[in-house]
Amino acid sequence: MTSLPLFHSTVRPEWIDYNGHMSEAYYVLVFGHATDALMTGTGLGPGYRRSTGCSLYTVESHIRFLQDVPDAAHLAIRTRVLGAAARKAHFAHEMYVVGGSESEPAPDALPVATTELLAVHVDQTAARAAVFPDTIRNRFTELTEPPPPWAGRSIATVA
Repeated sequence: MTSLPLFHSTVRPEWIDYNGHMSEAYYVLVFGHATDALMTGTGLGPGYRRSTGCSLYTVESHIRFLQDVPDAAHLAIRTRVLGAAARKAHFAHEMYVVGGSESEPAPDALPVATTELLAVHVDQTAARAAVFPDTIRNRFTELTEPPPPWAGRSIATVA
């Protein structure tokens, strides 16, 4: 099994909300950029999109906000491919606050946020789902790893 490189970002002052920590919209932004890096790492980058007219569309996501993230925090996002089928990819991102702009999370670090996503490979010209080329599907298979314990959970109801 291989893995994708970490995606790094730094929290900007304009991302801080009235509670003094990163606003929820910016978690989505950072996770979205990590998805862009996943696309590049699996062969679905800009050149692929230009030459095929196909792209990956997120159709479902579930975010967990686990700890506040302060201004200027350095973030590292670990991406896990959880599975892929003919037209779909299932993956997750884990966000960590790290010591520097290119640092890795400590082995015992806990994520500050996670997201689990389901995406569909779409032919934008035909406006419908399309089968992944074998090379892309094989790359997803090569990257697939067991899901973390939190994946696949739903939101609990309030009693």
